[in-house]
Amino acid sequence: MKMERVEETLERIRLEAERAPGGVLAFDGDGTLWSGDVGDDLFLALLEHGDIRPEAHAALERLATAHGFEKSLPARELAHQLFAAFEAGRIPEKDIYEMVAWLFAGWRVDAVRAFAKDVVARHAVKQRIHPESRRVVEWARGQGIPCYVVSASPLAVVEAAVHEVGLDPLNVLACTPRTEDGTVLAGIIEPIPYAAGKVHCLRSRTSQPLYAAFGDNVFDLELLAASRVPVAIRPKPRLRARAAELPSLVQLHPED
Repeated sequence: MKMERVEETLERIRLEAERAPGGVLAFDGDGTLWSGDVGDDLFLALLEHGDIRPEAHAALERLATAHGFEKSLPARELAHQLFAAFEAGRIPEKDIYEMVAWLFAGWRVDAVRAFAKDVVARHAVKQRIHPESRRVVEWARGQGIPCYVVSASPLAVVEAAVHEVGLDPLNVLACTPRTEDGTVLAGIIEPIPYAAGKVHCLRSRTSQPLYAAFGDNVFDLELLAASRVPVAIRPKPRLRARAAELPSLVQLHPED
C-alpha cells in the first residue's frame, strides 16, 4: 500500500466532493477512529459487573451448544470460555460480536447506554483517538460532509465513543440487539455491520456518494471497496495481506 499524508487524502476527497456534491464519509470505529476495541471494553466490564441476566445466560448456552462447547457453566464463566474460543479461532468473529450486544438481554436500554458511557469514560477512549483520524473528522465537519461510523461493536458503546471524536451518535451503524418495550432481548437485528454487512447497513441509511471509507481490518474491505477513496488507518496484518485486491487502497500516514 502506498503511504499518503492526511493533506493528500483530504485533497482527493475534496475533488470528489466537487465532482459529486452531497456525499458522505464512512469510518470503522475500533482500530480506525481509536486504538483498541470498545466492544471488548464493554464485554469485560459487564463480566466484572457480573449482572448477566437469565435470558442472556440461556442464549449463551445455545451459542455454546451450537459450537460444541460445554454449556453447564455459570454465565460469567461460560461467556469467558466462548470469548477465549473466539480468540483461539474456534468461534467466528461475527458470532462473538453479536454475543457482546445481546449479552445485555434483560437490561433496560437506558441502563445499557449509561453503562456504556461509563465504560468509555473509564477506559479513556478520548485519549485513544488516532490524531490522523481526528484531523479527517474535523476537516469533514468543517466542510459540512456527513460522517458515518459503521462498526460491529455494540451500538450503545459506539454511540458513547463517537462523542469523544465529535461525531453524531445518530450516524452510528453498529451491532444492535432487538428490544421490546425498552428492554434488551437476546437477539440481534440483522444484518450486522460486519464485512459485506457494513455496506448494506450504510446503504440502508444513505444512498449518497461515498467519497471515502476508512478501516483497519480485513472485514472493512467491502466498505473500503465501495468508496471512491479507500483509506487504511494503521492496518492490521489481515488487511495488509489482502490489500492487493484493492489497488486504490492507501494507508494514511500515522501521526503522534
